[in-house]
Amino acid sequence: MKRRTTVLLGLVMVLVLPFGISLAQNPPGNDNPNETWRNAPRHSAGLAPDPVANADTAIVQVYAASTYSWRGYFAVHTWIIVKHSGAKTFTRYDVVGWGGGNVIRTNYAIPDGLWFGSEPEVLVDLRGEGVDDIIDDVEKAVQTYPYPQEYRSYPGPNSNTFIAHIGREVPALDLDMPANAIGKDYRDITNPVGMSPSGTGVQANLFGVLGFTAGLEEGLELNILGLNFGIDFNRPAIRLPSIGRLGLPNSGSLAAADASEKP
Repeated sequence: MKRRTTVLLGLVMVLVLPFGISLAQNPPGNDNPNETWRNAPRHSAGLAPDPVANADTAIVQVYAASTYSWRGYFAVHTWIIVKHSGAKTFTRYDVVGWGGGNVIRTNYAIPDGLWFGSEPEVLVDLRGEGVDDIIDDVEKAVQTYPYPQEYRSYPGPNSNTFIAHIGREVPALDLDMPANAIGKDYRDITNPVGMSPSGTGVQANLFGVLGFTAGLEEGLELNILGLNFGIDFNRPAIRLPSIGRLGLPNSGSLAAADASEKP
């Protein structure tokens, strides 16, 4: 009985601690009471490089930002932007559920805009030689997304299912999606086993609510009812629901930080 109690308390702590940290990062009541999804800030976060100044450089970036309102305590929304060498504008791809029809949106918002008030972080930042070929593969992956007419916030398919699909199809992105990207593990009954979202490992999952992932980028991750727990060995961190990770930031965040420090 004592062992059962200890295990139960441990499980409760694993669930409660990440949610508590998420609450502490953005305490309830800090929001503007007059702010709604219609007027929430959508301006640039200053993370995307100037496409005109970098016209000769091919660029790919993947972003994640907390979802709107109370959902932001549990999950993030992800999207990808691309720019071929020679182009002077970015193209943004994400999946958005409202509005009906095809849920894949092109240039739904500005490339690095706040997601209804939430600051994005960079998951992938690739620039220069060889990136044009990666962009070609990304654009092919956008066209082969298997759920263009479907959307469910939980457990998927959703915006994170879309970006995970691109990651599987384009392993050169080295995409490491955070544990709180609910929907990234969604796989339907006809395709329960396959590549992990990074394209560097394997995954077995049913409808995004039960399964596991093992990959060079993801490390080891267990999915239970859409909540992910695991260990990232590549850049040491604990992968947790609500907050994504505790430990070193992923390689995309580091690459963006390094780029921003260059003169």
